[in-house]
Amino acid sequence: MLGNVAKMLGSSGLCVTQSVLLQSSRNTFVLKRRFPPNLYKKNQKPGKLRGRHFVYDLVEDTTIKKKPNLEVVLTAFVEGVGSKGDVVSLKPNEAYNKLLLPGLAVYKTPENVAKYATEKDEKETEVHSSAYAQRTVNKLESLILAVVMNKDHPWVIEPWHIKLSLRKAGYYVPDSAITLPDTPITGPDLLKQNKEFYCTVTINNLEQARVRCRIHHWSTEPSDRLPYVFEHWKLDAEPLFGEASPAKA
Repeated sequence: MLGNVAKMLGSSGLCVTQSVLLQSSRNTFVLKRRFPPNLYKKNQKPGKLRGRHFVYDLVEDTTIKKKPNLEVVLTAFVEGVGSKGDVVSLKPNEAYNKLLLPGLAVYKTPENVAKYATEKDEKETEVHSSAYAQRTVNKLESLILAVVMNKDHPWVIEPWHIKLSLRKAGYYVPDSAITLPDTPITGPDLLKQNKEFYCTVTINNLEQARVRCRIHHWSTEPSDRLPYVFEHWKLDAEPLFGEASPAKA
């Protein structure tokens, strides 16, 4: 009868498909019998299992178990991770997708550790002081630094002014690492309000970041303060020296 039904469906142009999706899943569950069966002697027929013998307690579920970090050896410099030959420990997914698949790392073995510790890549001429130096450069160069100066008393911008402004933005930089433009910047001068200039920040005596700075005048007297500009860092600004000129290191 089923064969006749199939022939009728086939003759009418209908297609019979299987609606059940069968997909394998690699899961491991560690179980323990709540009521262990009695032991039996050698050459003795095992006793019949009762219903209580099929009651299990869950000991471990490997699907929710945290996997240990994976150690790999870097084959090239990776920003924020390390330099060539470094052994780093990362989460398995991160190590596999970001390092192993692109070919930026290999699995940690004694052979790979010895190979990349002594091998010198002649094509790699870029030198980095640390794994996070380039990331710091990118962060600083994407920053628009507000340099707040007094509106009532004369001043000349010095490295410590930039240091305090960077500290407010969450960056701790020594005075010796800050280089200002050759032309002194003096004030107060409302014509320089919200105008932009560059200063150079040196990281680990090697990398350099050009930081965009904008002058803002501030008065201790509320009545003398300039009107507040909402999200002023999103507005276009004119260069202070006629054109954007980088600071000399």
